Amino acid sequence: MPLPDELDSAAANGFRLTIDGIEVPKVIEVSGLTAEVDKIEMKQQTKDGKYIIRNVIGRPKAGQIVVTRGLTDSKAITDWLKQVMEGDLQGVRKTAAVEITDFTGATIKTLEYKNVWVQKVEVSTLKAGATETATEKFTLCYDETTVA
Repeated sequence: MPLPDELDSAAANGFRLTIDGIEVPKVIEVSGLTAEVDKIEMKQQTKDGKYIIRNVIGRPKAGQIVVTRGLTDSKAITDWLKQVMEGDLQGVRKTAAVEITDFTGATIKTLEYKNVWVQKVEVSTLKAGATETATEKFTLCYDETTVA
């Protein structure tokens, strides 16, 4: 669904994250949303002696996204990391999607990540007298990106 006016832009606070179709609750921030290909620099000499540099399209690049969410009693992400650490290569790879939404909640763009696995889980600093919520930050590695 397009935005209502060509001068409108999507707000950065309208998004959903799903992993294997299940929405991840309490997500505060998602970063590293990229789709990228390698650049191959080809240097050559023409027959008349002119030196040329040409950028050629390379292979798609793998990458990482980082998710921060409010800490809950859910062990889904840490159990997933445990599977990775145990070497369950078949069972750990999932599909993740970030849906960017308009002001009504309708999806305007979806970034899908394939062969996703969790690399790292980090709990925020815990401090006596703190007034902020505890968070869980996790890094997801992926092999392939598609944008729809």
